[in-house]
Amino acid sequence: MLLLIDVQKGFDDAAFWGRRDNPGAEKNMRALIEAWEETGRPIVLVRHDSVRQSPLHPADPGNAFKDMVADVEPALLVVKQVNSAFYGTPDLHAWLRERGARQLVIAGIQTNMCNETTARMGGNLGYDVLFVLDAMHTFDLAGPDGETVTAEELTRATATNLHGGRFARVVSTADVTDPRW
Repeated sequence: MLLLIDVQKGFDDAAFWGRRDNPGAEKNMRALIEAWEETGRPIVLVRHDSVRQSPLHPADPGNAFKDMVADVEPALLVVKQVNSAFYGTPDLHAWLRERGARQLVIAGIQTNMCNETTARMGGNLGYDVLFVLDAMHTFDLAGPDGETVTAEELTRATATNLHGGRFARVVSTADVTDPRW
């Protein structure tokens, strides 16, 4: 099951979010979509409807999906207002259980926020989580001490947390699109 998390136009607002990493993320997300569509595997789209004023607020045009996913016919659309896709509507975990899903392939935006939170919860719920690190991106973020942690550092920390904590297997787009996988 491919989960594409928060691939929304609002994340293109650099004035709001700041500097991002991985300029190839969207290309890799598109490669995942094409691989899943070619093989008829289900795709779940997740959309963040911010309750705070932000480019992801439902009244903002940035709430819409990016063009690269706008044509996807999802097996399920989950709408959430928090980080985890497991706390959205409809109930993702119940839907996955009904279909006997055991593996989740996660891609989208942001690496260290909604993607990581969903991966951790998926791992805790017993799913085999594949975290496609090159098919996601994040933004620089100021820490509590006022120092900026770069998007690349946050990505590395996320990959380390998920791998070391055995929440997920950190993989690449090439890994999961390889027919031998």
